[in-house]
Order: sequence, then structure tokens, then C-alpha cells
Amino acid sequence: MNIVLIGTAYPLRGGIAHYVGLLYKYLSRRHDVTVVTFKRQYPKLLFPGKSQEETGDPGIPLESRLWIDSINPWTWVTTGLRVRRMNPELVIYKFWLPFFAPAYGVIAAIAKWRRATRTLFICDNIIPHEHRPGDRLFTRFAMRFVDFYLVQSRSVQNDLLSLEPEAKYVLQPHPVYEIFGEELERGGARERLNETHPVLALMPEENIILFFGYVRDYKGLDVLLDALPPLLERRKVRVLVVGEFYSDEKKYREQVERLGIRSYVYFHSSYVPNEEVRLFFSAADVVALPYHSATQSGIVQIAYNFNRPVVATDVGGLAEVVIHGRTGYIVPPHDPKAFAQALNRFYTEDRFAEFRMNVLEEKKKYTWDAMVEAIESLVFTSRH
Repeated sequence: MNIVLIGTAYPLRGGIAHYVGLLYKYLSRRHDVTVVTFKRQYPKLLFPGKSQEETGDPGIPLESRLWIDSINPWTWVTTGLRVRRMNPELVIYKFWLPFFAPAYGVIAAIAKWRRATRTLFICDNIIPHEHRPGDRLFTRFAMRFVDFYLVQSRSVQNDLLSLEPEAKYVLQPHPVYEIFGEELERGGARERLNETHPVLALMPEENIILFFGYVRDYKGLDVLLDALPPLLERRKVRVLVVGEFYSDEKKYREQVERLGIRSYVYFHSSYVPNEEVRLFFSAADVVALPYHSATQSGIVQIAYNFNRPVVATDVGGLAEVVIHGRTGYIVPPHDPKAFAQALNRFYTEDRFAEFRMNVLEEKKKYTWDAMVEAIESLVFTSRH
């Protein structure tokens, strides 16, 4: 097939760019794929981070067309015309925020008009974590021009069917993020982190819990911090909070001071270059996802790439991927005591080696080949 893939892509950065890069890599083995991305993804007023562009190793090199300005409708029209001239059989959009729905809808409408071109939305979310006026209106507009949907958790499936009961879709779990390389030996990873971040001073025998990724309020860092005092009564641990803050960093630092846990929490409040990601995950014993709400999380799939167990809350599709008692623990949301108990149980029962082996087996089902096959099956089956 001649496929156009539209979404965040290199030279832009972040998890969605990594996803698009990996999907491009695997789709390109069977199809002719062109990647279209944003020349401006977010206006500075709406972007809480420090930079929108990748500064380190791109991970997967690809050539993308920087055609779309998210707030300039004329670029939506010109992108639609450019895509139309390419006459693709399929246009795949990575959809995660209603903010982009008007642009996607206009592009799709123009590219599809009186053509056999079909449209597929890969949906991280249908209804976003942080609601804004117009979300449903924008999403419904874009959905008018969508032929197929790929959802990655049952919660997103339910949201899709609530808006589009007759949607043609497939449920295919989020694949593992293999873009960051392979697992390192734990002690060696800690030594290398100490070289690049001397203030850490990680010890080989320390209990290290990792909270990773862009920090937004819905991700529940407050729950993890509240869980630390009761956990510290039972054992010494250190939490590494690693990622750029998209919410108020000050309030979390104040929470740490208020709880008296400053010696046990390390903030690395900057974007982590691709080449450093494996150091943090390989140095950790367990990855914490204390989310207040979720659909699915790419962080689980990064953890699984490095064979790391996960303790997560029972929200969205997290319990579909984190297998309670096998690859980690699932606990009720908004419950610091339960989160502390799960982490304590992980260390008390010394489950690292067992859970690591279970992750090695479990992650075999989360492949990019399976993602490509799901797309092909959905599109080809619906042709007849």
C-alpha cells in the first residue's frame, strides 16, 4: 500500500514521536510510507515544556514532511491538497488530543474527497485526561472523515463506541518501545548514572523506584510521594522522579518538604535524551505508575522493554497490561497506603527476579509486527 502517516515525528520529540518512528519502521518493511508532521505542534502559549524538538539521538532516522501548523488552518488545507496529490490508499493519523481534531478533519476531508483513500485513526485517547471546552465537538468533527479506528485499551474502545457505536475498529495493545536499546545490568547502569549525574550517588544495594515521563497532575506523583512515609517506616527506598514537568513543579517539591522525605526523592526535571532512557530504567528495581486516570500508558511499554516490573493503579487499561502478581501489582487509585503496601510487598517478597522473567514472557505479545498485521487485517478485510 501507499500509506501516509500523520502525527508527531522527528525532529519533534516525545513518546508519540517515538511511536510514529517505530510504526514507520515496521510499516515500511511491507509498504511505501511517507511521514507528515508538524512545523508547529503547539503554540508557545499552550506548551508547558521547555522545547518541542529532539536534541539528542533521534532513535529511528526518518525523513518527515513538516507541513502542518496546528493553529494555521491554511496549512491544513495545503497539507490536505499535498496528501491528495500523493493519492495514498491509506492515511493513518496518530490521534491523542481533540486540539488536533480540526486540523486532522480538514486534511482528511480534502485528501478523501472523490478518492478511494481511506482514513485510520490510531487512538491514544478519544476523551482526554484533562477536559477542555469543545473536546467532544472537535472530535466528532474529525470522526466524520474516519473509516477505521485502532484502539489500544478497552477504556478507549468504550469511549469510541460511546461516540461512534457503529465504528469499524480493532483493539490492539500498545507495542513495546524498543527504540531506547536493551536492558543493562543493574549495577552497571547505576555506575553510569553516577558518572553522568554525580549528585545521585546510587549504591549497588539500594532500593530504587522510578517515576518516569512528562509530569502531569493526572499521573499521580502526589500519590507516590504520599506513599513514601509509610513505606519508609518499613524499608529504605529512593524514588527517582525523571521527566519534564508539565504541571507545577513547585507544589511537588513543597509536598516533599512537608512530608520530610527530601533525602529519599531525586528530581531530574528535564527531558531525558533517548540515549539516557535505558540508564534510568535499568538502574531501577520497579517502575511506579500511580495514575489518577489513564487510558493506557507508553511508560509501561518502556518498562517492559527493559524487563522492569510495574506497580500501577487500576485505571484505564493499565490492568490489561500489568498482570497483578506476575509482572507487578495493581492497586486502587488515589490510595497512597495501598501503593505503599504494594511496593513494600515487592521488596519484602523479593519479587524482582521472578517478575522480570514474567515480563520477558508477557512482552512477547506486544510487538510492532502484530500492530502492522492488525492494521492490514482491518483495512484489507473491510475492502470486501
